[in-house]
Amino acid sequence: MLELIGVTAGYGRSMVLFDVDLAVPNGGAAAVLGHNGAGKTTLLRVAVGLIPVRSGTVRLDGQDVTKMRPNRRVRKGLGYVPQGQLCFPQMTTLENLQLVSNVRSEIDGVLDTFPALTGLLSRPAGLLSGGQRQQLSIARTLLGQPRLLILDEPTEGIQPNVVAEIEQVIVDLTARGDLTVLLVEQHVGFALRSTNRYFTLESGRVTGTGEGGEHSLDAVRQAMAV
Repeated sequence: MLELIGVTAGYGRSMVLFDVDLAVPNGGAAAVLGHNGAGKTTLLRVAVGLIPVRSGTVRLDGQDVTKMRPNRRVRKGLGYVPQGQLCFPQMTTLENLQLVSNVRSEIDGVLDTFPALTGLLSRPAGLLSGGQRQQLSIARTLLGQPRLLILDEPTEGIQPNVVAEIEQVIVDLTARGDLTVLLVEQHVGFALRSTNRYFTLESGRVTGTGEGGEHSLDAVRQAMAV
């Protein structure tokens, strides 16, 4: 679904990624793991089209999208949930969802995925907890019916019970076979349990890859020296 081939990219004259090769399996889930400053968020922003590549190729579902604008990538099935549990705080939970779709059956569908939001539809999004805002951010993105969902640090700053719920959502969504997930995550256990492939990133270079699952936990920790 997503391929980065020999990608070098960064900000101005400062390069962050160096000759990165990465392939996310169609209908599966992959995690990018690494310490702060390794280039994980930059990698996602390259995939979304928010940062141009200095060299290399980005492919989405087999098509070269290296020079394609972010909005066109969204139309081709890419959904992006950045860090920070972003929402429109003065608008209600329902109004946040209606920004993407006003079709009640579609909204009900994402509420089935995140039932905790059902009783919060009339509450201003700014008054939700961090975990609830994160669920809202993912739900709003899912309303766009993406085929590739990109998540940047989905567990950052949220309570453990919501972390478990988001983990299960990722597993359930990818099990259907029509959605591919790529996530960046500091929580190694969460990342491996919810994906079937991982990549380790160090100083802007891919230093390892393997199958997901908790059986890979020791290998990843050794690779990351944690």
